[in-house]
Amino acid sequence: MRFKKITAAAAVAAAAALVLAGCAGGGNGTGNGAGEEPGEVDEPIQVVVLGGLGAAGILADNASTSVTAALASVDAINDMGGILGREVQITHLEDNADPTVAVTKLREYIATEGKPALVMNSGPSTIAEATIPILTQNEIINFNIGPTAGSSDPSVSPFTFDLSATVPDYLGSFLAEVESRGYQDIAILHGSSAYGELFGAQSKALYEEAGYNVTGMQGFDNAALDMTAQLSALQVGDPDVLILDAYGAPLGYVLQSLEKLGWDVPIMGNTSVSATGLIATEAPAGVLGTDQVKNLTMQVFSSTQFDPDATAVNDAVERMVAAGDIRSSLILAYNYDSMFLLKAAAESAGAIDDPNALVAALRDPAVQESAGRSFSAGTVSRRSSMDPMSPRRSSRSSRPASS
Repeated sequence: MRFKKITAAAAVAAAAALVLAGCAGGGNGTGNGAGEEPGEVDEPIQVVVLGGLGAAGILADNASTSVTAALASVDAINDMGGILGREVQITHLEDNADPTVAVTKLREYIATEGKPALVMNSGPSTIAEATIPILTQNEIINFNIGPTAGSSDPSVSPFTFDLSATVPDYLGSFLAEVESRGYQDIAILHGSSAYGELFGAQSKALYEEAGYNVTGMQGFDNAALDMTAQLSALQVGDPDVLILDAYGAPLGYVLQSLEKLGWDVPIMGNTSVSATGLIATEAPAGVLGTDQVKNLTMQVFSSTQFDPDATAVNDAVERMVAAGDIRSSLILAYNYDSMFLLKAAAESAGAIDDPNALVAALRDPAVQESAGRSFSAGTVSRRSSMDPMSPRRSSRSSRPASS
């Protein structure tokens, strides 16, 4: 994991390997994973991807990249002969980034088409929070890119696997970066999403346990248009740094509120910040190159910088370009690995229609390793660095981060 200065050079992103946070356990019953009667082995395997292409702004752009990654993944697997010799078919369910719509569409699909072998989401975490209980109840394997408080807990979500790294994984690079900069007094601002609440609470606990002084923590409603009150409360504590979680439009309102206050404080944004196109878009449509981001650095994947030797990532990008639009950072491309994981699990279990067997296979590190993934991985070494970048200076240096 790396931290990068917000500049034009940082706007082009390619994703790195992160943790597959396997979170599966027992579960009862053996639902038909492909939606067909037993013995009809020639029927295509059905999978579903939820995504809000009809949402507004950054949520639509991020969903577009996520859905494109899922489509490209299915294409890649079918080119390899499918799963256990069967073709895979994918259905996109438009959720408008609205949890209520996602729940309705998912229930309708299950009722009319049967249970798919796999369901993927495209975020935000509010979608995961709403749909995971339904998927658990129906014993449907699902891959999640928006971690929630229960998504990585097998006792709560036995059929869910977080493709995205968990909050503690991400916080490891924050702690290393705070230490390297010599900060001691820390303020935290986070959104009201499931992920934002989790990030805030676990950040505070981590810094306090490590001996840092948390001068204040404030949350904001993601529907709010002004965060001046929360920022004013944090400013009173005179922190060395502001740790920020903000995704989509709320990030713009946070930056506007900081400018209104004239608060000149260093800001360290998490991956929700770096996944928001606003900061990678030049004015007037975005804030790239403006004073609003002069103090902002953000957490990004180490492969944000193009690596010609990263064959798997580059091949995946080519397939995604052929399948659809890449409108955001490849931090939203986790779903590309979904079908590779499902294929590896089915081959290990010898079946696609037994979710419990697939759960057991997906929990096996050897199966995860054999999947040949591009954007997620088993436990790997992550790196953290502050890369001062401008159109005249390229990024440099990195240091190991605890994780």
